[in-house]
Amino acid sequence: MTGAELQAKGTELFMQRDYEAAQVQFEQAKAAYEAEGRLDLAAEMQVNLGLIDQRLGNFEAAVEKLNAARRFFAEQGDAKREAMVIGNLGGLYMAEGNMEQAFTLLRQAADAFRDMGDDERYSRTLMEIANLQVRSGKWLEAAATYELALDLIKKPNLGQKVLKGLLGIKNRLVGSGVPKSASDDSPKSRS
Repeated sequence: MTGAELQAKGTELFMQRDYEAAQVQFEQAKAAYEAEGRLDLAAEMQVNLGLIDQRLGNFEAAVEKLNAARRFFAEQGDAKREAMVIGNLGGLYMAEGNMEQAFTLLRQAADAFRDMGDDERYSRTLMEIANLQVRSGKWLEAAATYELALDLIKKPNLGQKVLKGLLGIKNRLVGSGVPKSASDDSPKSRS
């Protein structure tokens, strides 16, 4: 079987939550991609294997695999895939309860996506940051982050439309947070 066929089978098993079977398929896909000379796709399988380790409770192995893929993409100058791995690392740390490390990594990924003009991934990463802020009790920061993320989504789903509407209500009740111009509050000059 080709790397692509093995990857497809692994993805199917992963979606069915049969992580052990998916792990075998992704390991075989990684080996096949290496044999095919497609090292970038082998590195993607490394990420998949790390995500499986996460699901199976092998945190250290997951971090190791994701960091290896991150280094590969950085060495290749593949900023998009490197940022994707950084985002996955942020999610891994969030799942483990290390909110500070999760925030740092998610912020790095968001900044990279913003800088490369990838509004879709930037928005999704901002949504993860907002979720993290909610979990950390930073409600006002989360509201602002959600608002920024939702403004970037071209075709919001129903839940995103509802959240955007709620944020609009909040803004009407407490103000949008847009600062007044200096002339709004300053005394009129009498010269």
